[in-house]
Amino acid sequence: MEILNEPEIKEIEERNVAYVSFVGNYLGNTNVFNDLFTKLLGWAGPKQLMGPDTILMSAYHDDPSVTPPEELKLDVCMTIEDDIKVEGEIKKKKLPGGKYVVMRAELTGAEEYGPAWEKVVEWMIQNNLEIDMSRASYEIYLNSP
Repeated sequence: MEILNEPEIKEIEERNVAYVSFVGNYLGNTNVFNDLFTKLLGWAGPKQLMGPDTILMSAYHDDPSVTPPEELKLDVCMTIEDDIKVEGEIKKKKLPGGKYVVMRAELTGAEEYGPAWEKVVEWMIQNNLEIDMSRASYEIYLNSP
């Protein structure tokens, strides 16, 4: 794992996303993410919704240190225009904007996601910041998720 910048507080804008949800133990399970991205991109591809400005991300709704693994909630998302219609397992919502702690890292494998999150949490503790679980935490993928 290479940390490209130390964590910092940034203002993130609200985003319209299409998403697929999963409830259960996704920790270390790359198949869950592969299946969700396959569903989402399989829907988006034929509709030509993938463009240079499309952002792919995962949204985590629970703290794995307190939520039982079988109850963890995850959304795999992609940004879309507000007028896009969704169907079936593909849902649509607005991800809230606001102040977030942001860190940029280059990861080479699934085993590096946990340590990257730990670095962000450690920074928040050192800076006397509380984790606000009323909003999802995000991973934004700058290349392949």
